[in-house]
Amino acid sequence: EVYFKNLSKQKQKQVMEKNGNNHKLRVCVATCNRADYSKLAPIMFGIKAEPQFFELDVVVLGSHLIDDYGNTYRMIEQDDFDIHTRLHTIVRGEDEAAMVESVGLALVKLPDVLNRLKPDIMIVHGDRFDALALATSAALMNIRILHIEGGEVSGTIDDSIRHAITKLAHYHVCCTRSAEQHLIAMCEDHDRILLAGCPSYDKLLSAKNKDYMSIISTWLGEDVKTRDYIVALQHPVTTDIKHSIKMFELTLDALISFNKRTLVLFPNVDAGDKEMVRVMRKKGIEHHPNFRAVKHVPFDQFIQLVAHAGCMIGNSSCGVREVGAFGTPVINLGTRQTGRETGENVLHVRDADTQDKILHALQLQFGKQYPCSKIYGDGNAVPRILKFLKSIDLKEPLQKKFCFPPVKDNISQDIDHILETQSALAVDLGGTNLRVAIVSMKGEIVKKYTQLNPKTYEDRLALILKMCVEAASEAVNVNCRILGVGISTGGRVNPREGIVLHSTKLIQEWSSVDLRTPISDALHLPVWVDNDGNCAALAERKFGHGKGIENFVTLITGTGIGGGIVHQHELIHGSSFCAAELGHIVVSLDGPECLCGSQGCIEAYASGIALQREAKKLHDDDLLLVEGMSMKEEETVSAAHLIQAAKLGNTKAESILRTAGTALGLGVVNILHTVNPSLVILSGVLANHYVNAVKDVISRQALSSVKTVDVVVSNLADPALLGAASLVLDYTTRRIY
Repeated sequence: EVYFKNLSKQKQKQVMEKNGNNHKLRVCVATCNRADYSKLAPIMFGIKAEPQFFELDVVVLGSHLIDDYGNTYRMIEQDDFDIHTRLHTIVRGEDEAAMVESVGLALVKLPDVLNRLKPDIMIVHGDRFDALALATSAALMNIRILHIEGGEVSGTIDDSIRHAITKLAHYHVCCTRSAEQHLIAMCEDHDRILLAGCPSYDKLLSAKNKDYMSIISTWLGEDVKTRDYIVALQHPVTTDIKHSIKMFELTLDALISFNKRTLVLFPNVDAGDKEMVRVMRKKGIEHHPNFRAVKHVPFDQFIQLVAHAGCMIGNSSCGVREVGAFGTPVINLGTRQTGRETGENVLHVRDADTQDKILHALQLQFGKQYPCSKIYGDGNAVPRILKFLKSIDLKEPLQKKFCFPPVKDNISQDIDHILETQSALAVDLGGTNLRVAIVSMKGEIVKKYTQLNPKTYEDRLALILKMCVEAASEAVNVNCRILGVGISTGGRVNPREGIVLHSTKLIQEWSSVDLRTPISDALHLPVWVDNDGNCAALAERKFGHGKGIENFVTLITGTGIGGGIVHQHELIHGSSFCAAELGHIVVSLDGPECLCGSQGCIEAYASGIALQREAKKLHDDDLLLVEGMSMKEEETVSAAHLIQAAKLGNTKAESILRTAGTALGLGVVNILHTVNPSLVILSGVLANHYVNAVKDVISRQALSSVKTVDVVVSNLADPALLGAASLVLDYTTRRIY
């Protein structure tokens, strides 16, 4: 709330001048239960913090007002919101008819409330039957509707209700790119759809560092440690109540057998909820020493509990949506969330028909820690939603218009609050510099940061985190949505675990380093890590000469020699992640010593370090400088001096470069005879100096069947950063179940 107050002070004058209009938008927010309030509360705080633009009316109905479900309207009062109207709309019962009657009762009571409030717009969340009554009433009374979380896909009757509300709503705030596309496919007006992310993520992504041990002790006991308890939240499936009750019994049996402290929350108000409570009492859950059964936990405390749990189990949307922000393992039971996008922390047990199957899932998931996922939000949803609300023109016709097929191919729209570019944070760890960049889906480097690479592990990791945090903050200002972090580094890398196994000698204190965990925890983003040679190949596959090519090889010619192999469109890592160490192909049994300890490697002949070594030898013998060259006394001899000398006619320098080009060419011939690519891409600062020599060696030494291979120089200005970005842009953790 403080944040939004400060924000409003900064922008008030500017926006008022732009609008030229003192009319305040009267917003009615109607909340039905504890779950939708967790999504609506951040928006309500934002609206309340800008009284110069908005008037807020709060209507409370549904299970908020039922004692059996914790009288959760009290948490709205504790948040210092004035509740304008309380509507008792739940008809008690245990079957589908009770839900229908509850909708009917709400429809009877709501018109009088809306007539008194006369809101300009009503904000409705989600897919509950109460929300359908709200949307129906507002639509029939010619009140504009803003629907939160439309376009998503899940199981049960909620899916149908959600899409029905979409057709009634005038404006849509969705959480994922897929949901946005679903809304467009449902013929909703493109200009009235905002891809903002989930409002609850604005609170979730700043929650984990708060004091949590007292909360765990309060709800689970003082002897419980973090990552050593389970949170269970399961609701009835209204389209198959009998089966969902049976599944709940099996879940409780499995939890009893698993023998870990467990917090069990009561189910939602739905047909079948009373039967589920009876099952809990029949099994003695409320009095079992390992269980704590509660009707309600305040949202601030609930997110701390799931953030530090060993596992969450059940069929709540919270498990597949919000919990991913913490990387907490989740077991999703049954079909209630079928179709939801999930992170890799979710294990689905669709047919949860035996206790053993659920118990096995608990054994697999409990205590793990996954990368944090931002599928459903990046922590900036509320500012986008407030901006969207301010852009609503009440003079526009109220009647909805539908955009029937064909749907536009371009998913970006022509209004600034939708034009956010899917992007990646790319990190390049070189021997000298550490670089971080925001890279768009099209390969454009939007913003780049460069610092000297520190010499120690602690300083290096701290600098990476600092630069990434700065870049992620800047991404909002340049209208980019960060999907994840990709890291390119020298040495041997295990990309599955995000660990640098062995480093090159150019980067000190950089072996057995877990890069994924600290960066993912700090940024709440998925993180991918790979070798710089592999990243260069990925960059070519997505943005360069390798685009659309099934089999090709990339060779980096720089300080060292590296590369990557793409076979049948896939990058080859090898059984111990040592594939494509192309710089260490041996081309001479008695050649110069390589940094790897061997002799005669390509890198010992053709790398920048090798050329610098030969240049120093010539310089020490006064054989390097020729007419037209000069060096300052303190200047360090480099490979560039050797190349310059060769261009000016130094025959010894020419001979060294010719030998280096021949060694590289022989290595390429060996590659052609081994993996038979259709394209060889030379990348790096020395590529232009070697390309003709490589082609010449191929024409003389290669088998006739591979002589026709294309050898080209990369046209990418920054393959390391682009390759790191492609790790994210090609391999995001988004999954459809």
